[in-house]
Amino acid sequence: MDPLNLIDTAPDDVALTMYTGELVVDAMVRKLGHEPNGTFWDGVAEWLVETEAPTLEGRFDYDSEGGMFCAYGDRADLEALRALMLPVVTDPKRVRSLIKAAEDANFEFDD
Repeated sequence: MDPLNLIDTAPDDVALTMYTGELVVDAMVRKLGHEPNGTFWDGVAEWLVETEAPTLEGRFDYDSEGGMFCAYGDRADLEALRALMLPVVTDPKRVRSLIKAAEDANFEFDD
């Protein structure tokens, strides 16, 4: 099942959302010393944009909470972010690799 959802929140507003706490990667995230909550996933999104899609930098407003990741923006930009995040939220090996790379670069997740 795809945990990331694009939702039309108003005529011109789109959100990318994901409920946290029951993802297949949660155990790995915890094993690596992080809490897989919404703000952790904000950090993942920021890291992915910074390292893999810098043209998306500054294109999102994050409004995540403990139990939900949420980013607002343009539909096409959010679709690109969704494509970047999907492998990370569904593959424990990929999330482990991302966390290690981010920590090696002194990136701090706000979890």
